[in-house]
Amino acid sequence: MTAAQTVLAAHPGAELFGSDRMFRESVAGLIEGGARVVVAVPAAGPLISELRSLGAEVVIAPGLVLRKALLRPSGWMRLIRETFRGLGSAWRIMRRARPDAVYVSTITIPLWPFVARLRHVPVISHVHEAEASGSDLLNRLLYLPHMLSDEILVNSRFSQATIRQVLPRLASRTEVVLNGVVGPATPTPLRAGPDGALRVLYMGRLSPRKGPDLVISAAALLAREGVPVEVTLVGDTFPGYEWFGEQLRRQAESASDHVSVTFAGFQPDVWAFVADADVVVVPSRIDEPFGNTAVEAVLGLRPVVVADTSGLREAAGSYATARMVPVDEPSAISDQLRALKESWTSLRADVVDSRAEALHRHAPESYRAAVRRHVERAVVSGSSTRAASFRRRGSSR
Repeated sequence: MTAAQTVLAAHPGAELFGSDRMFRESVAGLIEGGARVVVAVPAAGPLISELRSLGAEVVIAPGLVLRKALLRPSGWMRLIRETFRGLGSAWRIMRRARPDAVYVSTITIPLWPFVARLRHVPVISHVHEAEASGSDLLNRLLYLPHMLSDEILVNSRFSQATIRQVLPRLASRTEVVLNGVVGPATPTPLRAGPDGALRVLYMGRLSPRKGPDLVISAAALLAREGVPVEVTLVGDTFPGYEWFGEQLRRQAESASDHVSVTFAGFQPDVWAFVADADVVVVPSRIDEPFGNTAVEAVLGLRPVVVADTSGLREAAGSYATARMVPVDEPSAISDQLRALKESWTSLRADVVDSRAEALHRHAPESYRAAVRRHVERAVVSGSSTRAASFRRRGSSR
């Protein structure tokens, strides 16, 4: 890309969870290519300062972010209001920024492809969501706006297959770009032996779908066998899910004396917690398009226990230090935690090899370059299309 080119990059939030971190890497790649990047997000959050430190311009653009609550009859009036507000906001930002391309991060902001198409600007959609077990009709509605996009990127083969199930024409135009996952430059080695309590780490949203309660349940099962366990939960609840946070605290309080649970809250930098852990657990109950947390564990020289499902299988399945468990089975998690504890000596050598493999597969530099290449291709294609359109108009006069 060139300094004369502007990319408008739209994202549905400003936190620092998985898709937010990938968006940050996408913006970094575009800026490294020399483009001016204008970022539109619907609300303030910690991501904004990181984007500005990269050199991006950030604007707050309240608008439509699709949540399941909006798709129920009780949410339809709000859906209509936010649609009209979002259309106006997106149109004004497009008019001010005059972008050469629009990069749309996730399928939950469906207005941007529509507005970009109306203004004859090339648009690239980057899909980070996939729920194959969900309603085909709902998935079709979520993916349909991105038929307007010139380029469609997906973060895994599982995401691609989920799209193919409901919109084969869209799936045929997708390309897989594996997430670029940033790890610590010098990770802390595993301790010499798991003496004392086994230190188990969970990182992510505190929600029923993500399954942090399963980690506490697995720890309680180990404690019954006389194995003390220290569980650390890094993350917080969604607004409206505070009840689940309270439920987790009650579960922790009722656990055995051999189980301690620390609620660390949301942390923008998780590596100190990874360094202090023996094992990371990713116990999702739902389909995941990919598993950044699993890869982060591997990059941090830690074994990882992962739910054997969807994109998590794709993210972690090839590593010798990853253990797959059936969904929603705390006993299977405790079995794997015990097995890891018993194979500690060989594990310390295996985590180094697994990290080397992850560094190769998920290099941030490769991810940034891939996103930049697709945006550049869309810009070139859009320029050619506009030029051909102008020629046709001129010849018809």
